[in-house]
Amino acid sequence: MISRRTRKEADIDFQYFQSKADEIHLSDKVTKQRDALLSIPVQQLDLQSIHSVRDLVSAWSRTSIQSRSVSECAHVYENMISDPSRPTIFLGLSGALIAGGLRKVIRDLVDAGFVDVIVSTGAILYQDVYQSHGFRHFIGTPSSDDALLHDLYIDRIYDTYVDEVGFVKIDDVVGSIASKMDPRKYSTREFMKILANEAASDPDSIVGTAAKWGVPVFCPAIADSSIGIGLAGLYRGAKKARRKLMQLDTIQDNYEIAQIVLKSKKTGSIYIGGGVPKNYINDAAVMLDYTPGHSYALQITTDAPHWGWLTGSTLDEAKSWGKVSKKATRATAYVEATIGLPLVAGYVLGSDKLRRGRKHLKYDWNGDVLESISLATRQLL
Repeated sequence: MISRRTRKEADIDFQYFQSKADEIHLSDKVTKQRDALLSIPVQQLDLQSIHSVRDLVSAWSRTSIQSRSVSECAHVYENMISDPSRPTIFLGLSGALIAGGLRKVIRDLVDAGFVDVIVSTGAILYQDVYQSHGFRHFIGTPSSDDALLHDLYIDRIYDTYVDEVGFVKIDDVVGSIASKMDPRKYSTREFMKILANEAASDPDSIVGTAAKWGVPVFCPAIADSSIGIGLAGLYRGAKKARRKLMQLDTIQDNYEIAQIVLKSKKTGSIYIGGGVPKNYINDAAVMLDYTPGHSYALQITTDAPHWGWLTGSTLDEAKSWGKVSKKATRATAYVEATIGLPLVAGYVLGSDKLRRGRKHLKYDWNGDVLESISLATRQLL
């Protein structure tokens, strides 16, 4: 039986669409459901009231599409930082982030104590060291004459140029550092800490700042980078000389990063892009033993889940593997990293409350064994 029209249905007494009015029936049940769903209006952005990145991202919580997604990511990060359980925060880095100008943004997050573990592609870490030696990235164009660039020993990263001669010099630096190391096995965490000494004098260095605060840096696909190229050159020379070298043991990486998860009260994960760093941080949650999974997770990506690639895989999908907690606070923004990361970082770095009294974590390593994780009481050198 069709319910009778109520006073609430007066709004459907349309002047020119009476037939539609006859088909719309706003029963008490329908009205209650409508009121629940139509309870929070979109607020039109008022730029005159915006005075900081934090103001902008906060205002986006009442807008729509990817601006609201960026705001949701920022709020997940804020909750991660303010959780009294002091979760261990993992940051996964991939893509052309240094070429894109985000070096100091990442460094500032580490310095503020908002990042406790870094998992990165080798390219990002290499280009950080490259800049610490005074080399720069330069404004270019994607429509360059790439054949000419090749002849000029200039490499292109989309719309950015880098100096191939400078790259070869840093390849030599990497090889030289490794040649002086004892001929034993090292995790990439150990090696990146040693390599960070080359960047220690640069206050804007990511690896230098990480070493300063004792933040472990893992590079599980290190061979697929210019760091790997530098080590390959050393390997060839040592093989000719029949000299033993240091060796990188990425399975030791597995053991070390899994211990960090197991000894943490909670964990949170941030994925910039995807690829190996994203998968590695996820795998760490199930690598040795099953854990509750990451309690917080946010990702900034331009990939879509329907292609089946890992970079675009949803955080919900990771629940099925036990890598992200079934009850995790999570968010995803489909936005390019050089736009999304500064906005999310600017939101948390812009909070005096989050920064005040924030302590870094202290890792007590005994070789490849993590004895304990505690709060640092002083600056780690």
